[in-house]
Amino acid sequence: MSNVTNDPIADMLTRIRNALTRGMTEVVVPKSAIKIDIARILKEEGYIEDYAIGDESPIPLIKVQLKYFGSRRDRRPVITQLKRISKPGRRVYRKRRELPIVLSGTGIAIVTTPKGVMTAQQARRNGVGGEVLCYVW
Repeated sequence: MSNVTNDPIADMLTRIRNALTRGMTEVVVPKSAIKIDIARILKEEGYIEDYAIGDESPIPLIKVQLKYFGSRRDRRPVITQLKRISKPGRRVYRKRRELPIVLSGTGIAIVTTPKGVMTAQQARRNGVGGEVLCYVW
């Protein structure tokens, strides 16, 4: 069975979602520039502890340190949901004024813009729209 996926971003989100469900502390995803940007935003916004970029061969990987809150017994993941919005078969683009506000501002939308990958809030501040990759809350 091959490890080729048509939607690498959805694969990354699914790996994180599955690891959180199992209570794992870290998850490994194949490295790509867009995934590094998503990991950077998740760290900046406080959804993950950290991430590390490796250069292993044959496949370079990103190690994502997941974040939980609460005592050991009632530990809960910081991320409640990850939702892929724009898919290879159906791209979702939004103008600056149409960028989504996720859960009344408690979540984030990750957007790829001409000025790079950023949250929808940052994109509005920079006056740019773009492709809505995913929602995180």
